[in-house]
Amino acid sequence: MALPPEKASELKQIIHQQLVKMDVHGRIREVLAETIREELAPEHQQLSSEDLIKALRKRGIIDDVMKELKFVTDANEKERTSAPKPSTHFVDREPPVLKKTNIDPTRRYLYLQVLGGKAFLEHLQEPEPLPGEICSTFTLCLHFRNQRFRSKPVPCACEPDFHDGFLLEVHKDSLGEGSKMVDATTMLSICDPVHMVLIKTDTFGETTLVASYFLEWRSVLAAENGITNVAVELLGVGTESKVSVGVLNIRLEMYPQLSKTLSPEVTNTQFALERQKTAEKERLFLVYAKQWWREYLQIRPTHNVRLVKIFAQDENGVNRPVCSYIRPLRAGRLLDTPRQAARFVSVLGYEKAPVIGGGGGKQEQWCTLLAFLCRNKGDCEDHANLLCSLLLGFGLEAFVCVGTKAKGVPHTWVMTCGTDGTITFWESLTGHRYIHRPINPDDPPLVEQPKPLYPYRTIGSIFNHQKFFGNCQPTDAVEVCVFDLHDESKWKPMSGEAIKSVCSPGTMSSVPPFPPLCASTIDAAVTSNDIELQLRILISEHRKDLGLSTVWDDHLSYLLSPALAAYELERTTSISAGNEEFQDAVRRAVPDGHTFKGFPIHFVYRNARRAFATCLRSPFCEEIICCRGDQVRLAVRVRVFTYPESACAVWIMFACKYRSVL
Repeated sequence: MALPPEKASELKQIIHQQLVKMDVHGRIREVLAETIREELAPEHQQLSSEDLIKALRKRGIIDDVMKELKFVTDANEKERTSAPKPSTHFVDREPPVLKKTNIDPTRRYLYLQVLGGKAFLEHLQEPEPLPGEICSTFTLCLHFRNQRFRSKPVPCACEPDFHDGFLLEVHKDSLGEGSKMVDATTMLSICDPVHMVLIKTDTFGETTLVASYFLEWRSVLAAENGITNVAVELLGVGTESKVSVGVLNIRLEMYPQLSKTLSPEVTNTQFALERQKTAEKERLFLVYAKQWWREYLQIRPTHNVRLVKIFAQDENGVNRPVCSYIRPLRAGRLLDTPRQAARFVSVLGYEKAPVIGGGGGKQEQWCTLLAFLCRNKGDCEDHANLLCSLLLGFGLEAFVCVGTKAKGVPHTWVMTCGTDGTITFWESLTGHRYIHRPINPDDPPLVEQPKPLYPYRTIGSIFNHQKFFGNCQPTDAVEVCVFDLHDESKWKPMSGEAIKSVCSPGTMSSVPPFPPLCASTIDAAVTSNDIELQLRILISEHRKDLGLSTVWDDHLSYLLSPALAAYELERTTSISAGNEEFQDAVRRAVPDGHTFKGFPIHFVYRNARRAFATCLRSPFCEEIICCRGDQVRLAVRVRVFTYPESACAVWIMFACKYRSVL
């Protein structure tokens, strides 16, 4: 039988503490360096993992570790030593050396260690957490060349105790070249930075984006012994993007060691050239965008009030072309259909960018994809950008639309163009889809016009990773808008070449690469049981306060499961199924003369107390929870549906049956 998650993490923690106490990191590194020096002669460039294990055995390191750690052998041993997870899974709560990492000595690795933080002054007054006390935590998320990692959560403090190591494969996704040992000069041309995102999680499980930083790792190529220590100053996000939030001490090390390092002059010259080239491309695009905007305004003076968005600020306050926030994103085996992708995006939390002070103004902040995914929530622009990227990955022609909803509130949503000319709007916050049928304002009054079901009022511009169009039709009302993108009298296009120069992946630009999606780390069955148990306790206590006893009907609770599954299926596919069987089962479970009441509700968070408080605000739900009568039996069923990035849809159904007394 597999260990429950809390026991597994406790065991991992014990093993980790033991290995740190014995300084196994340091000893393995020494042995690795020594073995490579001794056994890798210039003509013999192969070192297998067996050779490394043999070297560790010879020096007695493995014996020392095994003496200290006493394991109980069990039938599931084979299961635990299964194939290593692919790199799109988080290396969670344990340093990479504990995993059986197949280090290929013919490839280059960057070993990045985070050795604590300092000057996180916002937490200067934070008291030391007591053992076992729940406290706010920091988590560091990393992305480098299609690999993602996450640090262990550490308590928030002025000097947070980060002690994590991440083994980054420098040649992760380049085939051909990846099969041979690359030298420092070749690695200097790999301009992908290490994207680091710092997340704060409070005691209620709410996440906040603290900092987003792009680490230039190539300075290690000019370091003596291939090791360098860097103090990284993290700046805040949004309105605080110029304010320091803290410093991380980072140690970078190349594996295997470089036979020949570069001079600092070479690396600095390369960085300066890259910056110069990027700045020139961005300058030329800005000149072009200004010219395009002047031409657009000359078509019709009223165009200056239309929502034509060419640039948007990211979390670091950097202005970037909107097209750079989109890229075709394939979800591997994590999502099967475009509609499932829309459901996944809709269960990621929605939160407007925080504003300091009043005034009701909307703070603009379009997040990079890694920051959005690590936080697990974002504004409507973040949702729309992710959904558009996923739909492009599924082979659809998708665009992000910038316009307004009712009362002139700015909004973004997604549009797909079918090969038959069908225009479909996708609301990224709900997963709803709407077919667009334009109203012809020139038709006579008696002609019946389609009634739009979507909430959108005006549309100013649309864009994806390759195209940008400004709406130049006489009116920007969505209901009369014709989406013939080839007609330049209706949609003014931007030059595809200009967009490609600053937005295409692989160009030396300030556009960060997209991270892969990660599989969920949540156990749906365990989480469903936990929330259900907590809700039962909360309901019993609430009824006790009202002077009511509580009798649970487990059979009735179980019968609610098909309804919850049907609700989620309907949200994902727009198809309703299985309702007849559910109704029949309930009729059989409720005797004659008894009344049945049920109330389903949907959440995207897993906090039972918060969910219960929300439910009590509904008069229908309160009626069930506070039900009085003869032979009252209560039921509650929770079903958690997991999605990538540990996003989840939580369905809860409260029900009761009682004898009707007239």
